[in-house]
Amino acid sequence: MSIPPSQQSAVPAGPGGSAPQAHPGRPAGPPQPQGQLQPQGRPQAPGQDQGQGQPQGQPSAPQQGQAPQQGQAPQPEQGRGQGGQQRRPGDFAPSSAAISPADLERTGSIIRTISSVFQSRVVGQENLRMTLVAALAAGGHVLLESVPGLAKTTAASALASSITGSFARIQCTPDLMPNDIIGTQIFNYGSGTFTTQLGPVHANVVLLDEINRSSAKTQSAMLEAMQERQTSIGGEVYSLPEPFMVLATQNPIEEEGTYVLPEAQMDRFLMKEILTYPRPGEEHEILDRSTAGSLTGPREAVANVSLEDVRFLQQTVDSVYVDPAVKRYIIDLVFTTRGSGPRPVPNLTQSVRVGASPRGSLALMRVGQAHALLNGRDYVTPDDVRAMRYGVLRHRLVLTFDALASGIKPEQIIDAVFHAVPMP
Repeated sequence: MSIPPSQQSAVPAGPGGSAPQAHPGRPAGPPQPQGQLQPQGRPQAPGQDQGQGQPQGQPSAPQQGQAPQQGQAPQPEQGRGQGGQQRRPGDFAPSSAAISPADLERTGSIIRTISSVFQSRVVGQENLRMTLVAALAAGGHVLLESVPGLAKTTAASALASSITGSFARIQCTPDLMPNDIIGTQIFNYGSGTFTTQLGPVHANVVLLDEINRSSAKTQSAMLEAMQERQTSIGGEVYSLPEPFMVLATQNPIEEEGTYVLPEAQMDRFLMKEILTYPRPGEEHEILDRSTAGSLTGPREAVANVSLEDVRFLQQTVDSVYVDPAVKRYIIDLVFTTRGSGPRPVPNLTQSVRVGASPRGSLALMRVGQAHALLNGRDYVTPDDVRAMRYGVLRHRLVLTFDALASGIKPEQIIDAVFHAVPMP
């Protein structure tokens, strides 16, 4: 079923209606960025090059008090989330350092090593690099979606090659059985006993290529592995190695012979990243690397990151300080996706059938901690929460049929929610 183009709309900039002052007397910070509902296609991610795949020009927003047109994404009221005295980034820091300078330097070295290996194999895709490194630091799983040929599999193998742990690639097909993933018991005729053969999921980094081509029975076999970090074979429980990370890919343009991932399994992924086409300069570099014979880059990392380094990175993320004001900001955002919150978005329930669950709150905080650590800080700011909001929430919102038929994207709803909720 083809989806008609979404109706373009822009969030009106309210001249008044400032947010409550969390700290009176402090100098006013920069005004909060005005969220904007994007037209069809993936919205502009933070730090992404402007003008890449984005239509030019947008119609003016409806007048204040005017009801949105049918199929149009919900509009935040004017003035919401605007103005007001805001806390400076340093105000969210703890009274004493949460992480020592030596540990921050060590985490920075680990992140630089992983990034260098990734960039030697993948051209561009900065958002993808940030997503994969943040998910690795946060100890979560990532779902990659794009048309064929945008380096989904290459990026996953590049991340795996940057660490010294084991790597397994599973090509999902309709006839793939759960035992092919988690393992099975084999009867030994010599001894008359059963022996257990562990499946490829028992690796540090697991790549599930084209996960939507596997049957629902096989997909459900991954739920226990992704959430509980264990598998059950013949009534016995086998723990998965630490660290453990699942990278799944899917192709959104092919529907024949595919099985849509259920919401329960989608929620197990910490983030969902949608890859876009490279810029002309990046595609030129791809051609240059191909003619030079260095397109795949080094198969082995120059300085591998050990599993102990990865475990240290994940433990350091746990120590990143989260101010109570940032936690309240996350709660307000998640509650707003459910149709409530301190400043609910009008007519949101007409576009969103199910909002983010408490796992969404945990994911926003966890990814915010990882993003802060990637930027060399030991505390989280509201900008860290906003930086990867699309990847954390786009697969946690279940849209109504009317929204899907009208071509409304989850990213449009996310922008409306973040525009409605004032930053602390």
